[in-house]
Amino acid sequence: MSEVLVRVGVELLDPRGRSPLQLAVCLGHLESARVLLRHGADLSRESQHGWTVLQEAVSTGDPELVQLVLQFRDYQRATERLGGIPELLSKLLKARDFYVEMKWEFTSWVPLVSKVCPSDVYRVWKSGSKLRVDTTLLGFEHMSWQKGRRSYIFKGGDEGAVVMELDHEKQVVYTETLSLSLQDPELLLSAVEPSEESVAQRLTAPIVSTHLDTKNIAFERNKSGIWGWRSEKSEAISGYEAKVYSATNVELVTRSRTEHLSDQDKNRSKGNKTPLQSFLGIAEQHTAHNGSHVTQCATPTNPTAITPEEYFNPSFNLQSRDIGRPLEITNKIQRFKATLWLCENHPLSLTEQVTPIIDLMAISNAHFAKLRDFITLKLPPGFPVKIEIPLFHVLNAQITFSNFCGCDDPVSSLTVSSPAQDSQEPAGGATAGASQGPSPPLMCEVDPSVFEIPPEYTAVGAGPSEPMRDEDDDLLQFAIQQSLLDAGTESEQVTIWEALTNTRPNSNPPPLEEDSQLER
Repeated sequence: MSEVLVRVGVELLDPRGRSPLQLAVCLGHLESARVLLRHGADLSRESQHGWTVLQEAVSTGDPELVQLVLQFRDYQRATERLGGIPELLSKLLKARDFYVEMKWEFTSWVPLVSKVCPSDVYRVWKSGSKLRVDTTLLGFEHMSWQKGRRSYIFKGGDEGAVVMELDHEKQVVYTETLSLSLQDPELLLSAVEPSEESVAQRLTAPIVSTHLDTKNIAFERNKSGIWGWRSEKSEAISGYEAKVYSATNVELVTRSRTEHLSDQDKNRSKGNKTPLQSFLGIAEQHTAHNGSHVTQCATPTNPTAITPEEYFNPSFNLQSRDIGRPLEITNKIQRFKATLWLCENHPLSLTEQVTPIIDLMAISNAHFAKLRDFITLKLPPGFPVKIEIPLFHVLNAQITFSNFCGCDDPVSSLTVSSPAQDSQEPAGGATAGASQGPSPPLMCEVDPSVFEIPPEYTAVGAGPSEPMRDEDDDLLQFAIQQSLLDAGTESEQVTIWEALTNTRPNSNPPPLEEDSQLER
């Protein structure tokens, strides 16, 4: 009971909407934050303005505080992952077995970028409480897309769950038994201790927060036809008739804070912006500050010298006075229109079969995390056989579900039983559009060998845990750089200005004054 009371007290909010941990971090009180974190204070809680505890810690400029918060943030993420996977596998156990392919295609509206955008096909096998996902696109690191053949195998059981990552190129397998990992919190905490380099990198870069704002989102059917005759649009996707919807008022909001940076770091951050970013409108919209002038008895984290009595008095009007360094915020808002292809008689269930898989992959994959955020919206009825959503500033993702139970291309590890085999109608005898209602679901049996490790592979224990990326600006820089570097051979490469003006290398475009260039 005492532990419960302590945990409740740790999460109580003060009159300004802050938890004790948020208050300690904003004031830069290192030891208070350490005690609260040791007692399980929640690091996932965001402030009223949408900032995480880690972001507030970075804003203080204190490397010890950032190191502490970052370590416990990764620890809490790891324990949530370890605790959540068995529950997700338990949900899958109740659903029908299946095989499906998820094709990811990345596109961009920026010239040349789409040519170098990667694509991947995730192959998914589900049998009982076992799941396997194959991929070739591993992620993004050091300004390049990471490719490789990997398989992720999840197995649920009475005593926990086992997660295996198979590296098919090195022929090694990393195995983690989740129930055992949960038994030693101190060992797990020490395993996620951040490096000095990662702490320094955060303290010398802007604090960036990117999220999809969907509070004003609206779905409407797309129309087709000409000459005044318009009908609701439908398309055949992977053999299924799908209604086409547009999601409007989708906003990608990016906020950057720089109050913790030195003048040198601020200048370097501004210098990192490429001319193309400015031309595309990916630039500062406005900068806001909180707080007023610093008084003599103030501290860097309490610049207006607010007393405890003033802070905790709900009737005291702080107005522009607040704790924490005065904010220096840059807001960037881009509006997108997402597209959905929804099939009302698809055999897959979004909530029972697909959502648990996306939740599993979202633990360590930022792309799946953004997809999860979108599909958890209240969508129109039907299964989203195809989705096109914005991922980053200049990149869209188009996800298509296909080859369900190997109905398009045979899969050797599947045994498929078609409902047509038990009816008078021969298999494949029905014509497109002739069915009078939802067709009976395909049934498939997955070969158990799919979830086994090849004998020639070497088991090397648990693999290194890679935390999910917090910022997306590196991907924007990458997309722009790749559009210039990988547009062709060395002799065919173009500059930013040549791409914008549609002139070839070595040509001599007429000189233009700066204002005219900016207008173009």
